[in-house]
Amino acid sequence: MEAEDSWQQVGLMLVTSFNCGYILSFSNLMLVPLSWTWGVICLLIVGFYSAYANWLLAAFHFFNGQRFIRYRDLMGHHFGREMYYVTWIFQFLTIILGNTGFILLGGRGLKEINSVFSDNPLRLQYFIIITGVAYCVFAIFIPTMSDMRIWLGPSTIVTFTYIVILLVLLAKDVGKSTNTKQDYDIKGSKVEKVFNGFSAISAIVVCNNPGLLPEIQSTLRKPAVTNMRKALYLQFTVGLVVYYGVSVLGYWAYGSTVSEYLPEELSGPRWVKVLINSTVFLQSIVSQHMFIAPVHEALDTRFLKLDESMYSKENFKHRFILRVLFFTGNTFVAAALPFMGDFVNLFGSFTLIPLTFVFPSMIFIKVKGKTARTHKNLWHWFNIVLFTLLAVITTISAVRLIVNNIQKYCFFADA
Repeated sequence: MEAEDSWQQVGLMLVTSFNCGYILSFSNLMLVPLSWTWGVICLLIVGFYSAYANWLLAAFHFFNGQRFIRYRDLMGHHFGREMYYVTWIFQFLTIILGNTGFILLGGRGLKEINSVFSDNPLRLQYFIIITGVAYCVFAIFIPTMSDMRIWLGPSTIVTFTYIVILLVLLAKDVGKSTNTKQDYDIKGSKVEKVFNGFSAISAIVVCNNPGLLPEIQSTLRKPAVTNMRKALYLQFTVGLVVYYGVSVLGYWAYGSTVSEYLPEELSGPRWVKVLINSTVFLQSIVSQHMFIAPVHEALDTRFLKLDESMYSKENFKHRFILRVLFFTGNTFVAAALPFMGDFVNLFGSFTLIPLTFVFPSMIFIKVKGKTARTHKNLWHWFNIVLFTLLAVITTISAVRLIVNNIQKYCFFADA
């Protein structure tokens, strides 16, 4: 099928997807462990590097006249079958861990709504199950990324509805906090501060990168490279300003005590909290589908009849079974380990850093290393070494955090 999506459509999808409910945890995950000075520095540096790395990767969508619509195919072509599988594993771990976080996010939003109307809200796990079912139903009836085009308009309206309300409430609470001395100190021992700082860097990587750029780019009409870069410009200007703005205001208003789920902190009438959490839940249905679409595509390619319509009776039956099995497993993991921040840190460190920063430089050296100037080759080797080391350190930090939380909380905790 000929790719036919416009750069405006893809750019809008990126902006809305990266401004999903995940931004409600970024004040806590990104700025609390780093405080103002290092927090702002890391936000700017990682944001710049992310924009550059994605801009670079977009250029390798075509090679010798061949179009690579999957990241794993691109790496496998240049580095062999082993890198094909390494990339495949990294991508799918990113996607599945990210989707686990989305399910937790939706569950937290629904529980907050329930908390407004009840002094004894139901356990978080009930709302996680409801979220998993909602995501599953959407995935069954909206099978591909391109099919999301009719949902982008409503998703954009919902996204900016809750963000505008959120910004107003945050600005109001910032005004209150200026009348009192807010605590912005970094807590913990020296060792904890170091590990938590690297975990925060992982979260900043997550907030800027999808880890599946070629798959997104595959839906764009020609010229795909130019159009992808236009979409990226939109993400790293309008999109970045919004989710960085919410993160900074949240930390400014509540300091080092800011919650992992920002709506828990907000002042204001009950209906505002209900509206914010409702819109966060609805918007997350569309956002998670963009990130999980490559998994669905891989399963559909393997188990559906490709010579029939996606909506044929036989393909619909198979798709129904595949989606139900996938979301059942993913929802079970989310219910058993309801620590949203841990998943953000883990897939930001172990998988997204290599996918975003290491692999594009590897491709550059492979494709252009013999003809490029020495300083360019040195620059990309520097990126490979630096971000490989960063991936190792941040992964250790993320695993350490998960181990500590497992010791602190029990499985299926009502966190």
